[in-house]
Amino acid sequence: MKRPPVVVIVGHVDHGKTSLLDYIRKTNLASKEAGGITQSVGAYEISHSSQKITFIDTPGHQAFSQMRARGARIADIAILVVGADDSVQEQTKEAYKVLQETETPFVVAITKIDKNNADVNKTKNDLTQLGILLEGYGGNISWQGVSSKTGEGIDKLLDLILLTAEMEDLEFNPENPGRGYVLESKIDSRKGITASVIVIDGKIKVGDEMFT
Repeated sequence: MKRPPVVVIVGHVDHGKTSLLDYIRKTNLASKEAGGITQSVGAYEISHSSQKITFIDTPGHQAFSQMRARGARIADIAILVVGADDSVQEQTKEAYKVLQETETPFVVAITKIDKNNADVNKTKNDLTQLGILLEGYGGNISWQGVSSKTGEGIDKLLDLILLTAEMEDLEFNPENPGRGYVLESKIDSRKGITASVIVIDGKIKVGDEMFT
């Protein structure tokens, strides 16, 4: 059976990672589609074109570079955000390096296209210099200009994610034991040990033992 893709958003600080995710989540909830699975690590499940997508938000500050790298490793697909007003920056390069090392398929979201100083062409040229060859610029990396303020381009970005997921042919077998990744674990004073997990195969039932 096909399973929803797990998507991580990476890129330079202040290039609009969380704003993009917030817009997607709020729009999804407003349309009364499936959503609202919110964890402290910033994981959200939404529905687009009757298909589910799980997003993992990752911090943008340099101090969290290891967490971003870990996020890319548990994701099926990444969105590399690059601000049209700021173009390629150091953390853009760092995020791209992680995606290369983890061989994570990705699409590019050129954000903040609504701003007066937005320069999409310069951003695309700078990405080419970095080695990211976009569609229409001599390569096959899908991209979309978006605005988290107006919502422009976001539906098309979600379409690109679903298309990429289809090409990755993501599947799971509901008869298998549950298998996945622990995003976060902690000790709750009332519940004991708790964990936030992403299940990528099989099913987890009440009473199952979990091992790492």
